Amino acid sequence: MILFYSDEVNPRIEYIAKLIFANILQTEIAFTQNSAEFRKSEIPKINYSHEKFGDEFYIKPHKLIFQNALIKPTINSVWYEGEKYFCETSKDSDLPFDPFAASFYLVTRHEEYVDKNRDKLGRYPYQNSILSKYNLLQKPVVNIWAKLLAKLLKEKYPEFNYIESKFKFISTIDIDNAYAYQNKGFFRTTAAWAKSLIKGNRQDTLKRKRVLAGKESDPYDTYDYLDSVFAGNEDKVKFFFLLGDYGKYDKNIAHTNKEYRELIKRTAEKYDVGIHPSFGSSKKKGKKKVKLEKQRLEEIIGKSISKSRQHYLRLKFPKTYTRLIKAGIEEDYTLGYSAKPGFRGGICTPYCFYDLKHESVTNLKIIPFNIMDGTLRYYLQLSPERAFEEIKKIMQEVKNVGGTFVSVWHNETVNDLGTWEGFRDVFEQMNKLGFEWANK
Repeated sequence: MILFYSDEVNPRIEYIAKLIFANILQTEIAFTQNSAEFRKSEIPKINYSHEKFGDEFYIKPHKLIFQNALIKPTINSVWYEGEKYFCETSKDSDLPFDPFAASFYLVTRHEEYVDKNRDKLGRYPYQNSILSKYNLLQKPVVNIWAKLLAKLLKEKYPEFNYIESKFKFISTIDIDNAYAYQNKGFFRTTAAWAKSLIKGNRQDTLKRKRVLAGKESDPYDTYDYLDSVFAGNEDKVKFFFLLGDYGKYDKNIAHTNKEYRELIKRTAEKYDVGIHPSFGSSKKKGKKKVKLEKQRLEEIIGKSISKSRQHYLRLKFPKTYTRLIKAGIEEDYTLGYSAKPGFRGGICTPYCFYDLKHESVTNLKIIPFNIMDGTLRYYLQLSPERAFEEIKKIMQEVKNVGGTFVSVWHNETVNDLGTWEGFRDVFEQMNKLGFEWANK
């Protein structure tokens, strides 16, 4: 156990201290605001206040941890062991930076509440994040700081113990568009055919004709292949299905389509499935759509679902998570960047969402992802060889701290065709390595 003292144990302090000690380090933590009780205690302890008492482990808290207003805080850089960190403490502190305030700032996504800059799809740009500016985006710093605290506490209190967490691997597949040509309905198929003819895309026209005639498999129908890759590790896989109404950014098969429904049922028999809330559900008028789309999935598979990931990774704090909670979602897998691999919240351990607007902990669990297929191919424009090296580098960072590595791929990106040629091998190598490390 660790005894944690502060003259004001507010919700922010309790939340972040529990996240670091109970969640990441898996050790018990007790809080006290009684300085006399703290001084007398002989168990491992942390003094997190503005006054140092003696030779206890001491960190002077950064003012961010006591703020209530959602304003942009003043955060200065601090160098420690060759790394540029932030949230300075004091000269008599055992660390020159405050890992509790810095971690709270990152995992709550405080900066996304106060920075209104967004890309053309309404997403927070990674370039604006403090981790990007400090060149820390590809380091799970919250986990690293937790292990640093454990190491320093062990040096001061040899009796202090914690559990070394084990690497976990989750492979996730988003089904944005279940089929390229099949099951689109008469009007969509006719319109797409006409578009190909007008553009003179003879190859697409002929391929569509062969697929619809049953002479060739649909290029997005990679489900048997995915089964072969995941065989024996189905418990480490999750599928997210888009069931929103048709729109500019929501072009999947209709949720009433018989073959699509059968695909979802078959998938749910083998894997954990979740809803992929549509682009339309994240708009101002879409607050009821998440619940509706979730109900559609539940009706198809005949059981309740509790997991989600936003289509196009549209995530606005706290609105998106508030909608998910109201719809009955318990786990969300959206936290990550579309344009850059790494750690959006600086963490690779699932954790509960803290609502800064109401200064309260919720029951919604956030499972951050680390790498996405489109990031590697479209944004970074990496070759298959370099893409796997990037994946392996991030995966090693997660393994070093015993975190959870989560990847995002799509059914169409593993077909080994066109722009995705060679990436099927990347997908296989990633899963082989991930399953191997997780099963040790």
